[in-house]
Amino acid sequence: MNGQSKERKKRQTRNYTEEQKQEVIEDALEIGNTASSKMHGIPVSTISHWVRMEKKAFAVITRQNSDRAVVDSASTEKQSRNKKAARRYTPSEKARILEYASGHNVTAAHRKYDVSRFTIYNWRQKVKRAAEGKGPSPTTGESPAVLEEQRDREILNEWHKQPGLGPSQIRNQLRRKGVKVSVHTVRRVMEEAGYRPPKVKSKPHDERFEAVRPNQLWHLDFLHRHINRANTFTLILLDDYSRYVAGHGVDDAERADLVIKTFEEAVGRHGKPEMVLHDKGSAFWSWRGIGRFTSFLTELGIDQIAAEHKEWNGKLEVFNANLQKEFFDVNRFYDVAQMRRRLATHLHWYNHQRTSHALGGLLVPADRYYGRVDEVLARIEAGSDREGLDALQLRDRMLELFKVVSKGGVPEVWLMGRKLTAFDP
Repeated sequence: MNGQSKERKKRQTRNYTEEQKQEVIEDALEIGNTASSKMHGIPVSTISHWVRMEKKAFAVITRQNSDRAVVDSASTEKQSRNKKAARRYTPSEKARILEYASGHNVTAAHRKYDVSRFTIYNWRQKVKRAAEGKGPSPTTGESPAVLEEQRDREILNEWHKQPGLGPSQIRNQLRRKGVKVSVHTVRRVMEEAGYRPPKVKSKPHDERFEAVRPNQLWHLDFLHRHINRANTFTLILLDDYSRYVAGHGVDDAERADLVIKTFEEAVGRHGKPEMVLHDKGSAFWSWRGIGRFTSFLTELGIDQIAAEHKEWNGKLEVFNANLQKEFFDVNRFYDVAQMRRRLATHLHWYNHQRTSHALGGLLVPADRYYGRVDEVLARIEAGSDREGLDALQLRDRMLELFKVVSKGGVPEVWLMGRKLTAFDP
């Protein structure tokens, strides 16, 4: 009896073509699984399974496209132009697509206009709610000229905030805010507003250092500038893995005192690096005997790499070039004191708000240095605003919340990177 029942059940199984499945899925997404089951005479469980598999396939494609977009943003500008750019549909385009879907079906509109089926269903639902007075309709809105004007205004506003940034960097800043626009469009808008690209020369080199974690390698170098005829030498300590500025200092000459003081403050706030890389400058290196900074590193147990060529320190060379272009060349200072204050503000902005091509175009150095990459990318993909991203990064931003160290036999208590007190013996 059991065998006969299985045989009868097997005979009742129906096979459906892909076109039939798509038709049933479209009806289910529009009127519900139960209504679609009654309409087509197919079990609700079968329709639910088809809809679930369709949504899962769509989610996989979306995730792959998102991952590909993050990877492609780290590629060259020429490669990124070959990729399909995300686009916005005007109300008239949405109306035309919905009209075609009504006359044929959603799948046919998807194939003709290369718009996902779920997007078309979403537009349909919004039109239906708008007819009931529950929201705006996607088929009515501002004209393309108004949308382009708004887009251009967003580009120019971001550029005016940081006039030293180039088109690709402005594009990345906007992408982090959820505004999608191509580099070509940004460059065209900026050039119409007076932007002229700088001339940059680069030399190829084979030696390259790549850290795999924060504080594995710090780059050290000075940047020389004149501020109202006064010599200034800006010392930068750059983390190789994240491009995070761990410390900086300003003096009127390249002195070992400034290097040791700035380095010690950076270690107190962020912890010791495993090794440092510099260009054999007089403040870092002694050609005869052992220099003061070398002795200081030996005391801390930190390895030292002296670059034979400046290209070895290429990441900091690029940073210094950007610092000149984005900070020194676009500002005028009354004196060195004003330059120091503005420099500290600029470097804080660089660490926590300026996106980096080397990190994929969406991340800022603080995201990688403090291990917030996955959370930040998830927030960006979900469409979080800028304030939400900043709040996410500020909650747990210290590597060492509390520690006790001993310097010269004197114990010190540090909290959140700041020295609270020292106990004299």
